[in-house]
Amino acid sequence: MDYGKTGMLVELPQENVQAILGLKPAAAIADTSAAIAAALAAPIGTRPLAEVANGRKNACIVICDVTRPVPNKLLLPPIIATLEASGIARRDITILIATGTHRPNLGDELVGLVGPEIASNYTIVNHDCKADDTHIDLGVSPNGVPVKLDKVYVEADLRITVGLIEPHFMAGYSGGRKLIMPGIASFETVSRWHCPRFLESEFATNGCIAGNPVHEESFAIASMVRPDMIVDVTLDESNQITGIFAGDLKEAWLAGTNFASQHVVSELEAPADIVVTSCAGSPLDATFYQAVKGMVGAMPAVKPGGEIIIVSECSEGVGSKDFTDALLEIEDLEEFVAYISQPGVFVPEEWEIEELAKVARHASITCIASGIPAETLSRCFVTPAASVEEAVSAALLKHGASAKIVAIPRGPYVIPRVS
Repeated sequence: MDYGKTGMLVELPQENVQAILGLKPAAAIADTSAAIAAALAAPIGTRPLAEVANGRKNACIVICDVTRPVPNKLLLPPIIATLEASGIARRDITILIATGTHRPNLGDELVGLVGPEIASNYTIVNHDCKADDTHIDLGVSPNGVPVKLDKVYVEADLRITVGLIEPHFMAGYSGGRKLIMPGIASFETVSRWHCPRFLESEFATNGCIAGNPVHEESFAIASMVRPDMIVDVTLDESNQITGIFAGDLKEAWLAGTNFASQHVVSELEAPADIVVTSCAGSPLDATFYQAVKGMVGAMPAVKPGGEIIIVSECSEGVGSKDFTDALLEIEDLEEFVAYISQPGVFVPEEWEIEELAKVARHASITCIASGIPAETLSRCFVTPAASVEEAVSAALLKHGASAKIVAIPRGPYVIPRVS
């Protein structure tokens, strides 16, 4: 199973295992440098980056934070070199980390994110969703969401986003418009978007774009200040690049999601009694907040009333102070969802608790997380366990000795689909 930086070997009773779900093979690109150069020279739906950059005074490059394994060290150098060759000075290039509502990336973590050369020679800014003076008010979206975006991006003469296309448990797929919304949006904007009004839709789920209000609102807000170019990639199980999709915000991203959908969906004949899954390991499984993504991703693979067993290291604990305080104060998840569904009611980080409620509504949850004490974990509406084997034994006692098990080693990177 993907777990932290090392993985976790688990032993399952062979006679119970119905299926092991994984990504469908996609060939890794052999010459990534040539492929990136080609993507920038012949992007989808827009002019080459060198032409787009010509005559621009400055540039903002938006990148994902450490919760996404984007190969920035491969992608950023050719992008930056193109900008500088087009006349944009090094001092006029800013890299903006799309932290969304997450913490900043600093020090060694920052060097690991972009590489020492870029970290020491370029201006790098962490988006701060709660710093009101760093945002520009753009009015409201078509659905009435107040839109405030990071001024570094909005005021830039040239805007580029660099991201990763993978399944997303609310928005269908990551990448593209999500670098902007919620990546560089204000806390108020994210809060008004991540709410029951959008999240309770049956279409707000992994791999779903059509009719997904979370995706549609994200795209509408990103379109208010469109990037001049997006550069998104897809990755294989070893995080090697399998596709590069550069170009127009909509056209390039759709090309990427069409490609990704051919490799991330894994079929199974019927839902199982028990699903053993992960939160895709480091860097995604650093908190319980992120672990919820793995739980949601496993839902299609388990019967109503079944058991989801998830391994997630949670080396940084439960999550942000807002999320931790809110989650540990709740006594009943359904009462909480009913409370936040009232007009004008908002609780910081409520959206992840709402997603946890969706899972708990569908199945029981057992969690193996070495970074959180069992006493604290038990207050997070999951049953703590010391090992997968211990959790599986308990689940077999509950669901019967012949209960069927499905394993999803890469967790939310895989979309289970009942054929």
